[in-house]
Amino acid sequence: MTVVTLKNIKACVFDAYGTLFDVNAAAREEQASLGKKWEEVAVIWRTKQLQYSWLRSLQKRHADFWQVTGDALDFALHSAGIEDTDLRERLMGLYLKLSCYPEVKPLLEMLQSSNIKCTILSNGTPKMLSAATGNAGISHLLDGVYSIEEVGIYKPDPAVYQMAVDRLGLHPSEICFQSSNGWDAYAAKAFGFNVVWCNRFAQPEERMPGKPDAEIATLADLPPIIGIPPFSSESV
Repeated sequence: MTVVTLKNIKACVFDAYGTLFDVNAAAREEQASLGKKWEEVAVIWRTKQLQYSWLRSLQKRHADFWQVTGDALDFALHSAGIEDTDLRERLMGLYLKLSCYPEVKPLLEMLQSSNIKCTILSNGTPKMLSAATGNAGISHLLDGVYSIEEVGIYKPDPAVYQMAVDRLGLHPSEICFQSSNGWDAYAAKAFGFNVVWCNRFAQPEERMPGKPDAEIATLADLPPIIGIPPFSSESV
């Protein structure tokens, strides 16, 4: 994808899970219990978590992301032939403590020093997001944490993206949205945001309208795209 420089960016809005926080971290922490199946469980857990959010939105049968996450974990464990209530509870607890990617904190510090507002826009519940940002030590670097619970429907419904516009009081053209999820990045672009797809997992391009403005491998590559100096070698 062609490298671009976006102008007049006043706020960066970040997806949380997979973009700031490592969604595989919980299963990875339980490798001793899950054994070789930990990656299988992690992948199925995440896949079903997203599928259930979309299905509930389409069916207009909303349940919050904590319940959706638990339902997805139950499916993943059953698929892997694992029946362990204590393990299930440990994994859910670990989901509240997901580690963030190493470049996240220095990036947020850099954006803050450049007077660019930073917020999260996520499917997560307020409790989940408060726990994750607190555990990662980034709460003080955020100007807002917006949960879809305010509108009662999951991404990629346009009402979710509109919430960030309304809360920030900015035009979509003044906002740069970052997500590691291709479907989320494409939908946010179709909504009207400037979008940088943080394609951590080398996914192919989506066959959907709304091609992102730029594609990067990690958030460390974001600064020059929004017109601020790149990371120094010591930043990450």
